Amino acid sequence: QVQLVESGGGLVQAGGSLRLSCAASGIIFPFNAMRWYRQAPGNQRELVGGITSGGITNYADSVKGRFTISRDNAKNTVYLQMNSLKPEDTAVYYCSTSTTFNEYWGQGTTWEVT
Repeated sequence: QVQLVESGGGLVQAGGSLRLSCAASGIIFPFNAMRWYRQAPGNQRELVGGITSGGITNYADSVKGRFTISRDNAKNTVYLQMNSLKPEDTAVYYCSTSTTFNEYWGQGTTWEVT
């Protein structure tokens, strides 16, 4: 059974930093690309960025230069380091991965820029 568990939510001041984590189980983590999404109230879920199994990253234009995705294959965990946070970054953040037949999502972690 695939499980993705996000953590790291809370309150942070504008301009501050926060790191989210997503612990994965039930997959061969080093072989899986991982993605971060976010959904703000009243908005559709949007892709924040992703990291391939080889560590190549890509980001949405709205977060490029401020957010960094990394992975620790020994811990089966992917991270989202968020710097220079803005109020518009406030959302529920989800991690996601997919296999040949299914896409999997975590329960999301929420935080707010004050």
